[in-house]
Amino acid sequence: MTLQLSPKDEAMLAGEFGEATRMAMRILTTMAEIYGAAHLLDIELAHIDGCLYHGYSGLEFAEKLVAGGAQVVVPTTLNVGAMDLLHPENFQGTAQVGEWATRTMKAYEAMGCQPIYTCTPYQMTQRPTFGQQIAWAESNAIVFANSALGARTNRYGDFIDICAAITGRVPAVGLHLEENRRGQILFRLQNIPDHLLTDDVLFPVLGYLIGAHSRSRIPVIEGLRPDTTEDQLKALGAAAASSGAVALFHAIGVTPEAETFADAFHGGQPEDIITVTLDDLRAARDRLATVPDGAVQVVALGSPHFSPQEFAQLMPLIAQYPPHPDVEFVVCTNRVVYAGLEKRGWLEQLQNAGVRVIVDTCVVVTPIVHSNKGTLMTNSGKFAHYAPGNIGFQTIFGSLMECVRSAALGHVWRDNSLWA
Repeated sequence: MTLQLSPKDEAMLAGEFGEATRMAMRILTTMAEIYGAAHLLDIELAHIDGCLYHGYSGLEFAEKLVAGGAQVVVPTTLNVGAMDLLHPENFQGTAQVGEWATRTMKAYEAMGCQPIYTCTPYQMTQRPTFGQQIAWAESNAIVFANSALGARTNRYGDFIDICAAITGRVPAVGLHLEENRRGQILFRLQNIPDHLLTDDVLFPVLGYLIGAHSRSRIPVIEGLRPDTTEDQLKALGAAAASSGAVALFHAIGVTPEAETFADAFHGGQPEDIITVTLDDLRAARDRLATVPDGAVQVVALGSPHFSPQEFAQLMPLIAQYPPHPDVEFVVCTNRVVYAGLEKRGWLEQLQNAGVRVIVDTCVVVTPIVHSNKGTLMTNSGKFAHYAPGNIGFQTIFGSLMECVRSAALGHVWRDNSLWA
């Protein structure tokens, strides 16, 4: 299929909008031809993952765009970087890497991107609306925007994301198109206790199970409660995008494109049906651990970044069960939530209890954990999935209550009623 470009696309490709725009459009059109796109379409928002330092080539790319006069043409937010710019002392890497990471983040700011530095832009400003065409990177942000909000984005990775933001264009393929958003595989929850359906601990586990079975197919979930919260959908999607390549899921009666079974499957039938029992969930929960329950050196929360509602759940638990001095307790969040914690006096309470609150970055993408080995406990399916490979920690998964009480004791504590 031949790619048809608009007159403005041709002008950008010819360099009439500057060297950086020409380079961005050349990359985009090359990708569009690989995808087999017939044309490009306009976007209204972008979210950029390329600001996270993975190597010097990424810094060179960003600074080359800046040198070419790059400016984003749609409202564009930034995902986590490798530095907590408000508290650079949290970085445990070398001074040279810290400098390069900071330069990378600042280069994207110079292009007009908003320095919110969070993986949860949907819980902040300029939240996408239903049907809005956007170009978002960061796996949990992508799946949340598509699933919980009904916006339209493909899985954009580093460097394609900023090219879309500079040109305001993306290939008209994949999840941008309505016909590609129908459900493909049904997950039918069977005899799951109501207390578990309302508990946050279910959703990372269910998401992890769904992602592993779905891979890149679009899953549909039958059996969630209609009052399932956004934080619960956030946790589900983040885990599904970690164990699989899930960029969109539908939950019947919960998410906006799945009011009914027929809506979710566009009037058709699923390719496969998987029944999910309590035993299946217990098995998925166990796969999120790499070691048996025992001593804990680190408790890490906030992947995706902790919301105000999650901090509201955490505060009374920390007051009742402050962390043991030998256990490092880290929570990752964004700057807006951090400012709210300061205003309410919660930040001081957390710091007095020994809790370190990190902004702009994340435990599993940069060296901010002081300990260099041991076991990390978390309530995040994403942290549990990535921590062993990314930072070399063994992992144990648990509920928020289990994490807090385990941090207080220095070893794993379990609420045996959760999965009964």
